[in-house]
Amino acid sequence: MRHIPTVDDLAADPVTHHYDDMIAPSGLTNLLGTVRVDHDLTAVSAVTFPPVSQGLTRTAASFVDGRLVESYGAPITHEWRPDRVRRSVSLPGLDLTTVTVCAPGETGIAIDVRAANTGDAPRTVAVTLSLAAGAARSAEAWLDAVAPEERNRAAAGPSRLVFRNGAGTAWSVQGVDADAEVRLSGIAPAAGEHEVGIGGIERGGEITVRLDLAPGETGRFGYVHTVGATETEAAEAFARIAADVPGAVADAETYWDHQLAAAFTPGNDEFSGHLPVLETTSEPLRRLYWWGVLGTIWFRRDFKDNVLGRSYDTLMPNYWATTTFIWDYSLSSITHALLDPAVMRRQVEHWIASDIHTHFGTSSLTGGPVGRWYSVNDYAMTRLVHDYLRFTGDTALLDAAPGGRTVAEHFQDWAHAWQGLRGSSPLADYGEIDNLLECVSSYTHEVASLNAANVWNLRTLAEILTARGDADGAAALREEAAALVKEVADLYVPGSGHFAARQPDGTRVPVRHVYDFSVVGTTIAADLDDQVRREMVDFFQRELRTGVWLRSLSPWDSDASFSPRPDHQWNGAYPAWPADAARSLVALGEPQAAIDWIPGLARSANQGPPGQAHFTEEAMPAVNGGARKAPPQLPYIIDWACSSAGSYVALVIESFFGVDPVVGSTGLDTSRACIADLDPDAVLRGLRVGDRLVDVRADGRVIDA
Repeated sequence: MRHIPTVDDLAADPVTHHYDDMIAPSGLTNLLGTVRVDHDLTAVSAVTFPPVSQGLTRTAASFVDGRLVESYGAPITHEWRPDRVRRSVSLPGLDLTTVTVCAPGETGIAIDVRAANTGDAPRTVAVTLSLAAGAARSAEAWLDAVAPEERNRAAAGPSRLVFRNGAGTAWSVQGVDADAEVRLSGIAPAAGEHEVGIGGIERGGEITVRLDLAPGETGRFGYVHTVGATETEAAEAFARIAADVPGAVADAETYWDHQLAAAFTPGNDEFSGHLPVLETTSEPLRRLYWWGVLGTIWFRRDFKDNVLGRSYDTLMPNYWATTTFIWDYSLSSITHALLDPAVMRRQVEHWIASDIHTHFGTSSLTGGPVGRWYSVNDYAMTRLVHDYLRFTGDTALLDAAPGGRTVAEHFQDWAHAWQGLRGSSPLADYGEIDNLLECVSSYTHEVASLNAANVWNLRTLAEILTARGDADGAAALREEAAALVKEVADLYVPGSGHFAARQPDGTRVPVRHVYDFSVVGTTIAADLDDQVRREMVDFFQRELRTGVWLRSLSPWDSDASFSPRPDHQWNGAYPAWPADAARSLVALGEPQAAIDWIPGLARSANQGPPGQAHFTEEAMPAVNGGARKAPPQLPYIIDWACSSAGSYVALVIESFFGVDPVVGSTGLDTSRACIADLDPDAVLRGLRVGDRLVDVRADGRVIDA
């Protein structure tokens, strides 16, 4: 039994589909940039290697013998792994396969194209790739969901087309590693401003490779697409990759196996920390744990001129490249604290030096703010710093002063920020839908989740003051929290299992949402009486949980008709919500309910890293038994992968193994563990807590490694 995954262990189930089926196109990364792998045999979109972007520009659509491959109506099979996507299709007398990779260490991609003659006569197969580019280099942060793109002009070269933007600051070189016919499109440049609309992007031209194949013979060529801030950068990268496309494919597998091994290896050469190895006979639990690890590593970005040196993006491959959202990063907080604590500290200090009440994240291109304020930010920052402190033991962070004030002072601000948001009620008013869940119109103003989080923030600050010797200050905070938690509990709708959102006029609007269930359960479960806890669990099991995923909003909620977005509505869930709901079940005293759900959830880890949302089974048919990823197009606008995947790591470490370090202590109390009910022989091996490296066993023993 393998305890450290390889790319084969994390391979998605093959997905076979026709043109424009409800399938989210997958993504690839080499941690320098990203690409979207489209339905077509060779087409790719959004080839993005900061600082050069191309929006969602699509290129390399394939024609075989002069006909668009998509138009044949033949199903195309996609097989994703972290290192590559293999695509295959059978046409009359011809089997075609491609393998797409992001070339390690390069600002480009490679596609190995192979055609096999399955007929009984020799034939010449003409494979044509239609090429386009939208290379751009913005001097500003990428402030929109879709990265910048510009009109490019193409020039023909040997077996390639060279694209450039008007200023000559962004270049794309696309071509093949074989003799080829190269033709410019011949279309007169549009007179108006560049706009990608229903007609797509302006074509630059096309490249045709002819393969002479005997019966049963297979021929090949490679397509390479590189970008750069100068023609020389892009051309040199093209030459390096094109010199050995099959070698680039092999290198990608080696590269990703190394990343995965490094993530679990103390003292590795890739990360400033590592994650513990999970030894368990439960294949579903192991699968979810690895899913969370992969989905965090997947967003590491080491591109040249990253202002933070290294950052972790939030979405890919369609939206918000180079942006790190505070909220999503916090949902993988424990994972970051263990895997890459030096990067986490740098990111947290960067946010502290900014005004977290004016944006939802920051750009790794400029360091500047992106977007509007999210109501969760104070809770998210408290959680980030707390997890960093308790797992690293680096309490010196509290005395650091990014932006001129100490982190300890900022911690006080976050714990009391709610007081400035009160109206006539003792609870904080968190505003309207754009500051909260965006697609649930009733989830506004005085919501139970973030007000419960304020109780937790106060108690967390008390823990830190205790560690710093301020017993009186800690006691005052605990008294404040005890008074506030009674007001939060007043939002509960008796007998229902869910809470109400109080509006400015005092109206209480019942909201049957998983976010209340998860945050209330993971922050103030011990303050709720037994009946309320039982009712909350019953509500979750009855109205939110499905076999392999969950509904963010109950379909019995009046607001279920408001929006089709599956990240927070009835028809699906954001990827962290199942993990956090399972954590809440454990905290509410029903660990068996979480354990029973694990095999179903694990079936949804079959389409690459967690998506920004997966549909429930009743909204969309499952993919080989797993909850289907939602697609990027309207009205869903959901990305293929999301960085909050680390929440599944937290579920295993914190909830199932009961690992809950206290700031300022080297001890480790695992008395709340429930893993023995799932696997009595399970072990977390090599967990770092401060300066200790320990093994945590299912029976509660903590042994220095």
